[in-house]
Amino acid sequence: HLQASGGGLVQAGWSPRLSCAASGSIFGYGLAWYRQAPGKQRELVASSARGGVTSYSHSVEGRVTISRDNTKKTVYLQMNSLKAEDTAVYYCARTQYFGSTYNYWGQGTLVTVSS
Repeated sequence: HLQASGGGLVQAGWSPRLSCAASGSIFGYGLAWYRQAPGKQRELVASSARGGVTSYSHSVEGRVTISRDNTKKTVYLQMNSLKAEDTAVYYCARTQYFGSTYNYWGQGTLVTVSS
């Protein structure tokens, strides 16, 4: 089970942090954040491979940081300098153990950026 939190109504330019707590260990799993804006397809925002290598979408690169704390079983998404176009439902996802496909999803958390 993945539980995302940290969303809400924020002003443009703010820097919120999203959290996604797993009910079990995250060691050995790839973790990622996706988002889906109104009327758009879900897109990958950032990922953290099981070995810790991170990657980012070009649309957010330089403004977000994904991190994970295996002891707390939590993955984070630090977002900086939010823009109106960052408004979306943000989802955390997980691979299978030592897998590479994100096929296990948590419920989303809505981030609404007001300009």
